[in-house]
This record gives sequence, structure tokens and C-alpha cells, in this order.
Amino acid sequence: MISRIPNSTEIARINSEHLLTTGLKPADLLFVFGTRDGVKERIDAAYHLWRDGYCRWLIVSGGLTPGSDMTECQIIKAGLVSLGVPAASILEEHKATNTGENVIFSLPIIAEHLGLDNIRTVICLGNLWTSRRYPMTLHRHWREPEKMLVVVNHYETPNALWHTDPELCARVLSEWDKIQPYLAKDFIAEWP
Repeated sequence: MISRIPNSTEIARINSEHLLTTGLKPADLLFVFGTRDGVKERIDAAYHLWRDGYCRWLIVSGGLTPGSDMTECQIIKAGLVSLGVPAASILEEHKATNTGENVIFSLPIIAEHLGLDNIRTVICLGNLWTSRRYPMTLHRHWREPEKMLVVVNHYETPNALWHTDPELCARVLSEWDKIQPYLAKDFIAEWP
């Protein structure tokens, strides 16, 4: 499963450059990137951010997953509403099949319902292994708002020990390896 075993230097670089943590403060919008993995953890994290006053508005973005007749957005939104998040506070995007599409397809929805100029701060919520690529993708298409990052990890392996779990390690390395090619193709922008 692991294409390579990272050495201590690469682990340190990934920890400092990719698996970033940011300070967290109340934001104008929580951008919930869709997922097939760790859906419950994503819903719980989004709910807690809303409950604890870190966002008033949420956008959930994610299309159909192979083998399902519900979009990632429908599944995540239903979970949030079942926990008490008002449905009216959740904007929906149902077509995206990747991170770039999450952003590209969500921006017109945000513009229509909230106005892009009214959003000064955004929290990106996604998987640990993708980490920095979420705000980098958002920054490529929408530079103005300040971006924060919250990640979830549904593996039993603690975040700091990602390199000790073969499956999690493979996922982190796969995402890490995408950064430079995606920058070169202008899919993402340097952030922070």
C-alpha cells in the first residue's frame, strides 16, 4: 500500500508544510468539503464548530459517490440537521467530484446566498491527509477571505503518528505528492 517509506526529514517537512494547524476564531463561513471516508467524524466536527459558535453559515459540497444514490452533500447535511443545525443555515452544492470542483461549484452558491464580499473568514473542514490542499484550492479561486483549517482523522492512529499506519501514510504521501504538480498546473495557490 505504501509506495515509499518516508524518512525523518520528509516526515518533518510534511508535518510542518502540509499537515498544518491554524488558529481558530469565529468565521463567517464553514466550508465542509465532501467525503466518502469518515463521514461521521466530518459531521461531528462541523456540528461542534457550529454549536460552539465558530460559524453561522455552512456550505456542504460533494456530489454522488459511486454506489450511492445520495450525494455527499445530502448525507452530510442530513447528519448535521439531525444533530440540530438549522437546515436554513446550510448551503448545498451537489455536483462536485473533487476538491477543485468543491470550490468552483460552491462559489456561485455562496455569492448568490451570502455575497462573496460579505465573507471575510472561512474555516475549511476536511480530512487530515488532504490538509493544506483544502485552503490552497480555496485560495486559488477566492483569495480575499482569511482561511483557517480544521481536519478530521477517522483512523485510530493519532495525527502525529500518521507515518506509522500504512494506509494513512499512503494517503498522506499521495496528497503531499500532489502539491507541487497542482501548483504547477495552477489548480491551487500558495497558502499561507
